Amino acid sequence: MRARTAIVAGAVALVLAGCGAAEPGSGVTGTVTVFAAASLTGSFDRIGRDFEAAHPGSTVVFNFAGSSALATQITEGAPADVFASAAPQNMTGVDSDGTPVVFARNQLVVAVPAGNPEGVRSLADLTRPGLKVALCAEQVPCGSAARRALDVAGVTLTPVTLETDVRGALAKVRLGEVDAALVYRTDTRAAASDVTTVEFPESARAINDYPIAVLAGAPNPAAARAFVAHVRSAGSQSVLTEAGFQTP
Repeated sequence: MRARTAIVAGAVALVLAGCGAAEPGSGVTGTVTVFAAASLTGSFDRIGRDFEAAHPGSTVVFNFAGSSALATQITEGAPADVFASAAPQNMTGVDSDGTPVVFARNQLVVAVPAGNPEGVRSLADLTRPGLKVALCAEQVPCGSAARRALDVAGVTLTPVTLETDVRGALAKVRLGEVDAALVYRTDTRAAASDVTTVEFPESARAINDYPIAVLAGAPNPAAARAFVAHVRSAGSQSVLTEAGFQTP
């Protein structure tokens, strides 16, 4: 049975995960707790189910949230086995043994209500009087990427809300509370029935790398290493590509 943890406080150090994928029947069992960026929710849910099927007796427990919040939880002592961040900077404050491995990349788009009723075509359109826009807070990877893209475009934008993770920004569009939000391409693909995606060229200058690592002091280090290897396997990379992530 799969589960997601509630957000808890935590602190442990990072250790570089192994590269080789563990084979089914390798003896990997027990619970592996994975702290992962909110934008990975759909893909990691599927990858976690695949991992459990490949390793009978294992259970993957996820804590999905903004990467900056997850990093804070880890440094404050939350017990976890693996950390998958939406940007390298959120790994910086977490002590590591070696360099975390980049396993995916993600790119920003503008999410608007289905059909694009306001006719948004560019970042500059988001500055129209009366247009309500949601952004992620700048300490969150999607927020720092948005700031880079807006700076490249020379656009000054005042959002009506700053969200703690990308799911919160997208939810504002889906609920009709804003006219647009800067989110990841993967998020609009997952919500295609509710929102329309508007691509913009400046997003190519604000692509986020997603690193992953085993945490030092992990309660289940063998399963943690196996999970990281599984994320980097060809099958999991296909899951991520299908969701709209780019390969490293």
